[in-house]
Amino acid sequence: MSNPPSIPSIGRRSDDAVTAPDGSAVRLLLAGEHGATRCSMVEVGIAAGAVSRPVRHRTVEEVWYVLAGSGQVWRCPPEMPVSDAAPVAVSPGAAVAIPTGWAFQFRADDHSAAGLRFICVTVPAWPGVDEAVPAPAGGLGEPTLPCPAPANPAAAPRWFPLRPERRGGTGCPFSASSSPE
Repeated sequence: MSNPPSIPSIGRRSDDAVTAPDGSAVRLLLAGEHGATRCSMVEVGIAAGAVSRPVRHRTVEEVWYVLAGSGQVWRCPPEMPVSDAAPVAVSPGAAVAIPTGWAFQFRADDHSAAGLRFICVTVPAWPGVDEAVPAPAGGLGEPTLPCPAPANPAAAPRWFPLRPERRGGTGCPFSASSSPE
């Protein structure tokens, strides 16, 4: 007689935020330990007036659902010139897809007391910080968010693993001088 499978725990918003490669604050909601086998879910937030670093993902697609605040999201397919991709306005209830390989950048409106806060589902599950690579430019101007290089890489949560080459060192792997590959 085999043992029945165990039912995984439910996800809960993590207390600690991690700085994502785009500079935003990310809190885990749901991952493998909660039974998700093909996706992960986080809450993402930036302050009013903040502009993320432009990045693209190597292998994952993201779907966002805006919870609070207002702002703009810029998305650009790999074959399109940056200047040809227009940003879209987002506010609570808006849903946005970020296809694999597309460059993207987001900002919270200056007047948005809540900044910009959204749920992000990643398919497949987020593989690690090296998934995101810097985009050469974004459609929302210069980023205002800090470089995501962690002050204490050993403290990185296991759901947001850092590869050894991203631990320590000087310089920002997501600075304007970085090349996407």
